Amino acid sequence: MRGKGFVSLSSLAGRAPVGRDAILDEIRSIYFKTTRETIQHDLTHAIELLKQLPDEAAREKASVYMEGLAQMRSEWARSAQSKRKRRR
Repeated sequence: MRGKGFVSLSSLAGRAPVGRDAILDEIRSIYFKTTRETIQHDLTHAIELLKQLPDEAAREKASVYMEGLAQMRSEWARSAQSKRKRRR
């Protein structure tokens, strides 16, 4: 599902590299805007951005948001699985 803030991965390929702070801001923005419907795409997008960070210090700053995205995906997957079990 394409929601507000959706950025196709193909659009990232031709994009000029942006600065460290801009990448961190974009990862942070993804974290706060993600939804159940967009979590998989958002996490993939954030990983691609993370790969563009120039140094370990920048990746360390991004790790909080990356861990948060992974946690949301895990919790929402468990919740969906639990709902499917209750319907049976």
